[in-house]
Amino acid sequence: MKRKTLGIIGARGHTGAELIRLLAAHPHFELAFVSSRELAGQPLAAHNPAYQGALCYENLDAAALTRRAADAIVLALPNGKSADYVAAIEASRPETVIVDLSADYRFDAAWYYGLPELTRPHYAGQRRISNPGCYATAMQLAIAPFKADLAAPVQCFGVSGYSGAGTTPSDKNNVELLRENLMPYALTGHLHEREVSRHTAAVEFMPHVAPHFRGLSITANLHLKHAITAEQALQRTREFYAAEPLLAVAVDAPWVSRIAGRHHVMLGGFAVDGSGKRLVLVSVLDNLLKGAATQAMQNLNLAFGFDELAGIFPSISSEHHP
Repeated sequence: MKRKTLGIIGARGHTGAELIRLLAAHPHFELAFVSSRELAGQPLAAHNPAYQGALCYENLDAAALTRRAADAIVLALPNGKSADYVAAIEASRPETVIVDLSADYRFDAAWYYGLPELTRPHYAGQRRISNPGCYATAMQLAIAPFKADLAAPVQCFGVSGYSGAGTTPSDKNNVELLRENLMPYALTGHLHEREVSRHTAAVEFMPHVAPHFRGLSITANLHLKHAITAEQALQRTREFYAAEPLLAVAVDAPWVSRIAGRHHVMLGGFAVDGSGKRLVLVSVLDNLLKGAATQAMQNLNLAFGFDELAGIFPSISSEHHP
């Protein structure tokens, strides 16, 4: 099979680095170019040992991108920065598959929203794919088996490692400020609250940043129309995801330390109150992998008709910290 070419715009960030690691082991993709303003001119292999080729980082703006060709392009840019690149690709090579990792197109009905475990049946060859947010992925996968039985908005308490704040310095990735601390932020109206409310169910989301580097946890509090036991909730979730290799469902509440560096989501901790109508469960994932790069790889594989797990197993990142 002829290998497909892929370019990455915004390759300096944590997610871009994870995606390069996955692509280095992929049987059907090869990197055509990687763009990073800060690292332009430097060998890619010097920053990412998983890659053994000769590519160097380039500084490609939207105009320069029109002169570069690839079967697929991943935009790993901050929110609000994708539009010029998308316009350039559509004007020069509209057949190119675009996977956007930002939030810029998650609310655009013209783009396929790529959370494969929930939206795979709606994929019909779309070449514009919006990758879900990390927290949004964890919340939706926890809620989905009970979506039809919800009696009220779901409350979700979230805690993420500081890699979720990106590489641009801020309070949320300042290791000294985070030391022995838990930092709340955006306690109403968080972007992922709106994202989940649009695509799955109404949520009320309260995010926090913790001192660890990678991995996130959400505790979801669901109010149900009908009583359920913890055993029934566990069984329903297992049946709902029985065919999904990147979903693990267990009785006990999962730990972030056990998901860091791994590609799958863990659901567990099923607890029900005395009424049987309040269910609490926990969802954990690696925000850089299933919350970003792994999910992008699933979406790329789906777009090109490859096995959805190609390039994902057995390559599991061993880097749990910077």
